Amino acid sequence: MESIILPTVKGMAMEGCKFVGVLYAGLMIEKKSGLPKLIEYNVRFGDPECQVLMVRLESDLAKVLLAACRGELKGVTLDWSPGNLEEAEHVAPSVKIFHAGTAFDSDGNFVATGGRVLGITSKGKDLEEARDKAYLAVEEINWPGGFYRKDIGWRALPQKQFASNA
Repeated sequence: MESIILPTVKGMAMEGCKFVGVLYAGLMIEKKSGLPKLIEYNVRFGDPECQVLMVRLESDLAKVLLAACRGELKGVTLDWSPGNLEEAEHVAPSVKIFHAGTAFDSDGNFVATGGRVLGITSKGKDLEEARDKAYLAVEEINWPGGFYRKDIGWRALPQKQFASNA
């Protein structure tokens, strides 16, 4: 926030381009310095980055975005809950499946259309529990030729090995 986002927003305001809306900063952490490096800005939510937030948001997002458009954000607060492939979502009530590269075939079944196909998101009492629930949900998905990442939270948590049959 201090080194990239706030200076950008302040600079835009100084140039007469006050920004109101969703600003997504694509960042990478530089190996040598450990500091964030800006890759890109988008004026939309980041995908899949926003998925972990949306499952916790209890406020009406449409009302918040409308208030932003009208310049009426002062006093608006967001309510968050604490810290749809049915088989996978039934692993835990906190598991949500976000579709990205999917479509229906002529029989009404989900099929992959390329790229990132699904985003599996879960809540837990801590990062490890959320990660474990997400992987349990992934294990319930049988997608011919599908695969998934096995590095959720790898910087913050010990690695666990999961069979890749998704």
